Amino acid sequence: MSLPALTRDRTAVVTIDLHRGHLDPEAATMPLPEPAAKRVTAANARLLAEVRSRGVPVIHVVTSYRSVAEIASNPWWAAVAGTDATRTNVLRHQLPGSPGLELMPDVYDPGHDLVVTTKKRYDCFAATDLDHALRALGAETLLLTGVNTNSCVLATTVAANTRDYAAVVVEECVDTMDRTLHDAALRVIRQAFGWVATTEEVLAAL
Repeated sequence: MSLPALTRDRTAVVTIDLHRGHLDPEAATMPLPEPAAKRVTAANARLLAEVRSRGVPVIHVVTSYRSVAEIASNPWWAAVAGTDATRTNVLRHQLPGSPGLELMPDVYDPGHDLVVTTKKRYDCFAATDLDHALRALGAETLLLTGVNTNSCVLATTVAANTRDYAAVVVEECVDTMDRTLHDAALRVIRQAFGWVATTEEVLAAL
C-alpha cells in the first residue's frame, strides 16, 4: 500500500518517549536492551535531522508524572509493579527530578522542536495538548517514532487514526522492551490503523 501524501506543510513527526528513562542505561528505570536503545536513538537522530532540513515540524512527547499516586491510579500498572514484568519499575518511572525525564540529546533540537511533557498514559493524545499543537501546524499526516512499539506507539497510532490523521510508523525508529511483541504490534498497525514504512521510504516520499 502506497504512503499517504507527505507534504512538508501537512506532515509532522511525533516522537514518543525518546527520553533517558528508556534509552540511557545510566538513567533508565524501564530500559530497552542497550543495543536496541542505541539503534533506535541513532535511527531517530538520522530521520529527525533529515526532516528538519526539509522544514517538517517535530514534536516530542515525554511521559512525566507528579507522584507515585498518579502512576498507581492505573490498576494494571499498580498490579505489575515489583513483579518480574518489564514494567516492574513503573512506580519509579519518570518521577519529578528524574534524569529519565530528559530527551536523548541526539534527537532534540531546541531551536526547531516542540516538546509536550504532560503525557501520563500510553496514548500521547490523552490529557495532553498534542492535538491542539498538530492542528495549529495544519498537520494531517503524522510520522510516529519512539518507544514502546506495542504500548505507547500502538496506542498513539490508534488514537491518531480515530482522530482522522494519517498515521505512519517509521519502522527503524520504534522499538520495545517487550522483545517478542515488536513485530506483532507492527502487524496490528498495518492491518487496521495506519502505515508502517522504512526511513528510506518516508524520505523518498517527502
